[in-house]
Amino acid sequence: MTDYSVLVPLVPRRPEQILPFAGLVRWTGAHRLWQGQGLITESHQNFAYAAGAGFRVPTGLGVTLTPMRHPYEAALQARSIALMTGESVVAGFGPGARQMQQSLLGAPYPSPLTASREYLTAVRAALTGSPEAVEGEYWHQAGRLPAVPGARVDVGLGVLRPGMAKVAGELADVAITWLTPARYLKEHIVPALSSAAAAAGRARPRVTAMVPLALARDGRDPARLALASNGAHLRLPHYRDMLRRGGVPLPDGDYDEADPQPQALALLKGGAFLYGTADELRGQMEAYAAAGVEEVVLNVTGVASLHGPQEAAQEVKSLLIALGAA
Repeated sequence: MTDYSVLVPLVPRRPEQILPFAGLVRWTGAHRLWQGQGLITESHQNFAYAAGAGFRVPTGLGVTLTPMRHPYEAALQARSIALMTGESVVAGFGPGARQMQQSLLGAPYPSPLTASREYLTAVRAALTGSPEAVEGEYWHQAGRLPAVPGARVDVGLGVLRPGMAKVAGELADVAITWLTPARYLKEHIVPALSSAAAAAGRARPRVTAMVPLALARDGRDPARLALASNGAHLRLPHYRDMLRRGGVPLPDGDYDEADPQPQALALLKGGAFLYGTADELRGQMEAYAAAGVEEVVLNVTGVASLHGPQEAAQEVKSLLIALGAA
């Protein structure tokens, strides 16, 4: 059975903006409240605010960027949220785009796969108290958090292509994807996760897919919604490569700033951005379940960007009702 979760579809400028979405998780059958990396306000602090306001719900960070904090600090932040909420946390990490790595570290990671493998190993060591020090090419970690009882913290990894999926299969509890069509997950990501996990003698990580979508309504332009949700990702070469591998018919070459419409239409045609009636979206969700996805995170950032956070919250509620998760 696939769980349905809620992505906060904006980076809150005021902490109370997170509360309607936390309330949807608190008062419906939604599984977890997720945030991505915030560059206006920090995601961990937003979750802490919601907990202080009485909304203590399971949370997920999908994903925070490894150049921004040491693995020990990352483990401490994740466990702090688990203790503040009394609920489980998925602490998802990813190396980010090369430009981000360059701006924070002075140079991009020569091997994002190695950097991610070391980072996840170091975070888990800090959380579990493993006595071995991590002495890697990118990270040194010998610190251990004091053992205290509390809710579970799972370690996640952002996965876009099969190479990173193999790292997740070896080490992660959860593989977190963004903008990945169901067929791409079925044909490329889940097999890579499964084979790497089997080689490591462990169970396959759970798959959490963050799926951008919107309900068809009068006055809405699905192409504009797709661009509002994913225009920034379409500019990144690794996302364009993934989408093409997943059967999304993007135009040849780089993102065309002067004529973005064909890019948006490709997302819709290729099943990377979902748009339709409640019945149509329910049918499309079945493809994610068939691909091996255990959790779908409802991503209505396009609606929030074009129509505002209040309409976005109502959109999520309508989707949860349509999907039987309200």
